[in-house]
Amino acid sequence: MSTAIVEQDVVAETTGEAPIQSYLVTFIIRRFDPETDSEPRWVDYDVEMYPTDRVLDALHKIKWEVDGSLTFRRSCAHGICGSDAMRINGRNRLACKTLIKDLDISKPIYVEAIKGLPLEKDLVVDMEPFFASYREVQPFLIANSKPEAGKERIQSIVDREIFDDTTKCILCAACTSSCPVFWTDGQYFGPAAIVNAHRFIFDSRDDAATTRLDILNDKEGVWRCRTTFNCTEACPRGIEVTKAIAEVKQAVMRGGR
Repeated sequence: MSTAIVEQDVVAETTGEAPIQSYLVTFIIRRFDPETDSEPRWVDYDVEMYPTDRVLDALHKIKWEVDGSLTFRRSCAHGICGSDAMRINGRNRLACKTLIKDLDISKPIYVEAIKGLPLEKDLVVDMEPFFASYREVQPFLIANSKPEAGKERIQSIVDREIFDDTTKCILCAACTSSCPVFWTDGQYFGPAAIVNAHRFIFDSRDDAATTRLDILNDKEGVWRCRTTFNCTEACPRGIEVTKAIAEVKQAVMRGGR
């Protein structure tokens, strides 16, 4: 009997509760090794999992106990770094936030890399095109005047609330790589870049809103958005991405925030 099961049984004996049952779950992972594969291939793994385990736990178990060559990104494992975004059963999610109990384990769980970015190996994609678009919108405070010595730039609660939602972005690329336009048009800025532009366009302390709006008022900017809401549904932080893009469109038409 494994240590995990023994621990569950001890808890059950002391609390009177039934032990948590584990299940054999099949994961089908889209593997790709550029040194040996000409095309990606699907490989299945059967893993013993508890309902409260996460998909990330399953990937760890496969890598540490079954196949050490499995490659994926992860860091904090708590939904903050955004590095483990991937497609799970056809939807963009963070592996560290997707619980086994929230998936239908009577069927195989399909895991693959996010779409629209160059595949490097297994579940790892080249994020450079994504970050290039992010950098292009100048995602940092640009203020022409300096605050008084020893003073901060003051902002009201009302002004802060205007862009509070878009400060939550963790740059996981889940929204951008869920966008059908991004899949077919490598030049489109993508939702994440627009969300981060929004964060500063509507910041009352910033003086470069017009510059960012000019950048996004382009055929590959906000006007490429088709309002499918894929991005909003994919965001692990609950950002209303489609709404933010619509607000940037309105600001472009107004000529400023």
